[in-house]
Amino acid sequence: MAAFIEAENLRKTYRVGKIEVPALRSVSFTVQRGEFVSIVGPSGSGKSTLFYLLGGLTRADSGRIVIDGDDFSKLSDAERTTMRKRKIGFVFQKFNLLPTLDANSNIQIAQDIAGKNGQNDPAYVRKITDLLGLSKRLHHRPSELSGGEQQRVALARALVNQPAIVLADEPTGNLDSQNSEIVLSMLRQSNRELGQTIMMITHNPEAASYANRIIHLRDGQIVAPEQDPQWVAKRGDPA
Repeated sequence: MAAFIEAENLRKTYRVGKIEVPALRSVSFTVQRGEFVSIVGPSGSGKSTLFYLLGGLTRADSGRIVIDGDDFSKLSDAERTTMRKRKIGFVFQKFNLLPTLDANSNIQIAQDIAGKNGQNDPAYVRKITDLLGLSKRLHHRPSELSGGEQQRVALARALVNQPAIVLADEPTGNLDSQNSEIVLSMLRQSNRELGQTIMMITHNPEAASYANRIIHLRDGQIVAPEQDPQWVAKRGDPA
């Protein structure tokens, strides 16, 4: 069976003055449809660069990413923008909600931005807002919602167009432990009940454990768990 997401020999180097800083060094992996995968690693491991490549927000120096049959390396900038609107939902550490709009309008705006590429399925919108426990909070503005509720609105916004993949970048980074657990449970529930493919970037072992599979990055390369000292230390496993 062909992989739903395929990353092949991804390389990305940034230039700081005259110094070249490798961010990713020949990274390859596959993800099947409906998987929930965490990508973990310390600061500087290449997690954020990989997130931007998967989201089509930047280009690799070499290698390729294929999502649901679309090869990013062969798409123009305009085609990549269309693909992002149609196939990718984003959840960031910052909620990025519009303060003057209520929760429902913040969710629906994703459909407006996607235009004809988006879905228009009121029944599905009700399904995800029920699933995320937002049905009674839809007419509240962000200032009237808790941090956990705001992140759930952001997750609903990411799901509303029924994307091929949801990319979550440190989705619990601004939340306390209780709200973090709620949001992570909602991500897992979205994966299990909606069949949503999810890739989550995190430095937190507890957050990563909500996924079905964990990919460890260190110094721009995929490594085995025992080669990630920070992971081993946080897990409390013997070195």
